[in-house]
Amino acid sequence: MALMKWEPFEGLTALRREMDRLFEDFSHGSGLARLWERAAEPAVEISDTAEAVVVKAQVPGVKKDDLQLTITEHALTVKGEMKEEAKQEDKNYHRQEFRYGAFVRTIPLPVPVQAEKATAQLKDGVLEVTMPKSAPAKVQPIPIQAS
Repeated sequence: MALMKWEPFEGLTALRREMDRLFEDFSHGSGLARLWERAAEPAVEISDTAEAVVVKAQVPGVKKDDLQLTITEHALTVKGEMKEEAKQEDKNYHRQEFRYGAFVRTIPLPVPVQAEKATAQLKDGVLEVTMPKSAPAKVQPIPIQAS
């Protein structure tokens, strides 16, 4: 198990950055759009084992064909679209809380992974991406040549 440095104010710093960005966007007229975008992002869980990093994302109602994954050594990006059902004219809605539209979420990975060996599975509205960890860099002495 690797030790991670504890940053007690990391969450507050990220919150402050998001609040600053939100207020800045409001002053430029796109604050509500950004707020809506963030609300539509899927919730994620990130875990790892000795061999792999596993990311689970909640994407209820999204079909496999409406999802796109891209992986680098250090990040996973999930793009998708929640499509709205055709509205029926004879229905009288009293409340509509479902969110529809495109979303993009880039998830930083805790360790480097082998992107080319990743696998993904969509089951019951949960996308699970398993990415094998990269081999740790070995410390190798470098001989110094005299000139």
